[in-house]
Amino acid sequence: MYLSELEVEKLSDAQVTKLLFSDIEDDFANGDCILVAGSSKAVKYRVPKAVELYKQGRANKLLFSGGVKWNESDFSEADSMKREAIALGVSEKDILLEDQSLHTLENVLASLFVLNREFHLYRIKRILVVTTSYHMKRLHLTLQTYMPNWITYTLCPADDTFTRKDNWFLSELGRKRVRDEAAKLIKYVKQGALRDMKVDL
Repeated sequence: MYLSELEVEKLSDAQVTKLLFSDIEDDFANGDCILVAGSSKAVKYRVPKAVELYKQGRANKLLFSGGVKWNESDFSEADSMKREAIALGVSEKDILLEDQSLHTLENVLASLFVLNREFHLYRIKRILVVTTSYHMKRLHLTLQTYMPNWITYTLCPADDTFTRKDNWFLSELGRKRVRDEAAKLIKYVKQGALRDMKVDL
């Protein structure tokens, strides 16, 4: 079965879990850069994960992506993540910023230009990807759809409070986030914005 054949309303909780949370484990490979997608809670959950990878020597550069300013903040997602990373001990010279994007597809497209300026795309072999677990499948598929096909990805999910694989279905907030995410993944594939892929549910 392909993503384009799915209807989110007909999926059981177990199928949604398999759709979003399967095959997103860290393979512990090193890469050229750590890409962190922004969100309203990225500073709390995603930045510590990215900094941990950086301090382990998994990659020497961090790219924070996101232009949304949450709750009337003066700072974009990318700026807020940069400030937190520096507070956690990351050298400012190792931080790249993409502060224009407003959603996942723009995260990828705008980051592509930043990566090309910093590394030249043809030299990039692997990117470590940091986002929350439930968002990882869509971000990964977006990267595979729009980035050059010679780049590979190590997926490094950062768990938040309500939307982990083992508890998303236990709260109203978790259910809404995960079900909405599954709906977006399927919708964007059907629209042609993301490439189709086989799924085993």
